[in-house]
Amino acid sequence: MTNLTPRQIVAELDKYIVGQKEVKRAVAIALRHRERRQLAADMGMEIHPKNILMIGPTGVGKTEIARRVAALIDAPFLKAEATRFTEVGYVGKDAESIVHDLVENSITKVYSQKLKEVESKAEKLATERLLNYICKQLKKSKPQKQATKQLAVAQGATSIKVKGTSSLTRRFVARLLQDHKLDDQLVEIEVPEVREEFPTDLELAPSDVEDFRGAFADTVARVEGKGKCHHWRKIPVKEARRLLAREEASKLLDYSEVVDEATKRAEERGVVFIDELDKITGARIEIGRDVSGEGVQRDLLPIVEGTTVMTRYGPVKTDHILFMAAGAFHRSKPSDLIPELQGRFPLRVELTPLSQEDLERILTEPQYSLTKQYQALLATEGVELVFAEDGVKEMARLATLMNEQNENIGARRLNTIMERVLEELNYSAAERKGEKVVVDTAYVSQHIGDLVKNRDLSRYIL
Repeated sequence: MTNLTPRQIVAELDKYIVGQKEVKRAVAIALRHRERRQLAADMGMEIHPKNILMIGPTGVGKTEIARRVAALIDAPFLKAEATRFTEVGYVGKDAESIVHDLVENSITKVYSQKLKEVESKAEKLATERLLNYICKQLKKSKPQKQATKQLAVAQGATSIKVKGTSSLTRRFVARLLQDHKLDDQLVEIEVPEVREEFPTDLELAPSDVEDFRGAFADTVARVEGKGKCHHWRKIPVKEARRLLAREEASKLLDYSEVVDEATKRAEERGVVFIDELDKITGARIEIGRDVSGEGVQRDLLPIVEGTTVMTRYGPVKTDHILFMAAGAFHRSKPSDLIPELQGRFPLRVELTPLSQEDLERILTEPQYSLTKQYQALLATEGVELVFAEDGVKEMARLATLMNEQNENIGARRLNTIMERVLEELNYSAAERKGEKVVVDTAYVSQHIGDLVKNRDLSRYIL
């Protein structure tokens, strides 16, 4: 990221997002302003990120731009909806939960990266432990020579000459393990009583984060000799290898280092996307759903402006977190926000509605466009899917028409139309292996044309 110029940043965003050049330029400039780490410490502390306010209708790329920016700079990312927050003193989530959730996401991200760094070493340690368990089990069950020969026969390894000495037996079992010929055999291993999985996704539900934190705490306690008792389980070798590798990886990681690094990343490189900011504009009212719209703005102000929030992992500063806010602003305008909050978003950009030509490009140009996704999925069933140019144009035309007739949801309309067009093919793909299916105008009209003509029906289907 530090070597990318604004022009190169725009080029990277162009791989995934069609159009919206003005927004991409503003984002590129904001990212360059964040490179304060290359400056002297005292100067760097005075340079704050240039927060961005994106104005535009739904489905034109606001969320995707923020998400791709975070991925581009390998930063902790959080999407929050302004309508979910309530003023302090009311039941609901308060604005400070943004910082808590960002740190949680950062910890999960750092943990996943650290896990990959020790993965190779952990697998070697796990294989060694697994080898010990198997050899010990062979000795206990019956005479070693007989047991090993039976194991060899069961795995189709009768050509290997087996002798009764421990060293040769161990080498022989190690060879079978390496070739994955023992994956279905049962082995009894000693495992701690911990949760089954550590979550590794970048975006997690609150319950997943709790599971991650609890499982990690159990691991730390166990390593320090304070954990729960171990128990014996008889499971397939493949499963045993996974469990032992996870346990060894946890031992190799320092939980405190993970938390410290994750907290620092959240402070220095965090990206927060606040959607539906326009929904909390307007004067305060005493009853109803928007009981404290202006109050939420005032609670957001210190977070965006720069403050220190106390989390379960310690204090976290928000001074250098990049905030990107967005809203359609159909019934209100940015000037309806409280003046202090307006001033914290110096970069303002307006996203343009998507034309039919834009929708055509969205279907085909991005690196992981919808057409490429469906082609890859159906290829796994042995079906060759081809999108003709006129078929793509027809789907884009129908999406534009539906957006005009009903609620305009932008590019999201393409997902619904694509599902309707390919519904029959997706259902029968397993029975059509080897076929080539061409999606042209006739194919699209056959599967969706009549629905669009009936406005009352299409309102509910599309």
